[in-house]
Amino acid sequence: MMSPTTAMVLAAGLGTRMRPLTNDRPKALVEVGGKALIDHVLDRLAEAGVTDAVVNVHWFADRLESHLAARTRPTIRISDERAELLETGGGLKKARPLLGDDPVFVANIDSVWIDRGDALSDLIRLWDSARMDAALLLARREGSIGFEGGGDFFLGDDGALTFRGEAASAPYAYMGVHITRPDYADHGPDGLFSLSPLWRASAAEGRLFGCVLDGDWMHVGDPQARDDADARLREDL
Repeated sequence: MMSPTTAMVLAAGLGTRMRPLTNDRPKALVEVGGKALIDHVLDRLAEAGVTDAVVNVHWFADRLESHLAARTRPTIRISDERAELLETGGGLKKARPLLGDDPVFVANIDSVWIDRGDALSDLIRLWDSARMDAALLLARREGSIGFEGGGDFFLGDDGALTFRGEAASAPYAYMGVHITRPDYADHGPDGLFSLSPLWRASAAEGRLFGCVLDGDWMHVGDPQARDDADARLREDL
């Protein structure tokens, strides 16, 4: 199976939970461990073989574009959402002309992790476009920093995912990176929509899969989580 060389990086959000750190910058440029959140994920993607990243922009878009212009790896192209925030599904649909026809990584910018294995390579090995609509990287709920909630998924022996549904809790949380087809969101509605309903439909058809990070996941969604992630990264030095 060919490794994805293109990624869609979702960086257009307002970062309201991250205020006041996002009063003068996009969430993507909040620093953790001395590095902007978006650079954490772009560095991971580059290490995994991604040569071309499409980044959507909205909040403080000019500042984010200026920051990204300094990067050489991966090559950056911009999907401009200044006019309207589109959420995960709408963002992927709008960026479709920039993504080519091969499978792509789709990544959030608020995920930082310490990897004891090789999580993105595991995800690449799992991905099978004949059997799957999407392959998600998961984290164990226990021990994660900045994640509150009952978890998202149960994981079958074959890697198939089932949503938590009515269960009080599930052991795994989506940690913000997945592989999918670039046209996966094409049939979504116009404007703003989430990928979550598409995932639910895929799971019901047995076409949503996942694998679990061997490491420590930090969901950097607010200032306290940023501080906690900072401290955890310092411990790992």
